[in-house]
Amino acid sequence: MAMEDDDRPRKKISHDIGQDLSLLSVEELTERIALLKGEIARLEEAATKKRASRDAANSVFKK
Repeated sequence: MAMEDDDRPRKKISHDIGQDLSLLSVEELTERIALLKGEIARLEEAATKKRASRDAANSVFKK
């Protein structure tokens, strides 16, 4: 029976800021932490690229 459970697609992990965490297991909380850390890294990378692009444009147009 456990093998049948493994064949089912897993529900995509998502997290809503401020949601009730009391019903989540330790495993679910750990998965959410990993998800959010990945998203933070993605946001920081995007901000770095945008900052570099803005700084390059500013250096061209400064007198």
